[in-house]
Amino acid sequence: MEKKEKRVKLNIVDIIILAVALAAIVGVALKLTGHLGGETQKVGTDITYTVSVENVDRAIYESIKRYVDAAKAAGKPGDELMANGEVLSFYVTDVTAVDRENSFDLSTDGTSYMTLYPVRRDKVDLLFTIQGHSPDNTLTTVGTQEVRVGKGHIVKTTHFELTYGVVRDCQWADGTSVDQAG
Repeated sequence: MEKKEKRVKLNIVDIIILAVALAAIVGVALKLTGHLGGETQKVGTDITYTVSVENVDRAIYESIKRYVDAAKAAGKPGDELMANGEVLSFYVTDVTAVDRENSFDLSTDGTSYMTLYPVRRDKVDLLFTIQGHSPDNTLTTVGTQEVRVGKGHIVKTTHFELTYGVVRDCQWADGTSVDQAG
């Protein structure tokens, strides 16, 4: 018996369909790997933001203030922030203390009355000013933390660390800003 060879015949329509399918596969692969153009170029931006931390011992504030002042005296913008054991291009450029409030509105039914408590002279609320350069102009991050008004923030430098901070204000070099969060 004689074997007959089967020949695959391709016409122009088959070639066009094959080319379109191959182009679609390559396009999806490039898009998924991020090698297809059209991405926003990340140029970075300078930002200044403030973080409040409440109910801090006055002695801790005084130590923090000495570190910030010493860094400035040494020619740095302030005490360097750090994350994951690495120093960042951000600095605590100022820290101020505000005495704790001594009264609270305990109204639950719409009537206003105040209850007075003695001022805790050993406790203060701190307001940190932090400045630096974020390499990403689409997502403001400092180390592993996103900086957004109202978001929790850890203030950690080479000399101190305070948790439970809240971002109160953020201003970018291009002039956009969001003022004090309630």
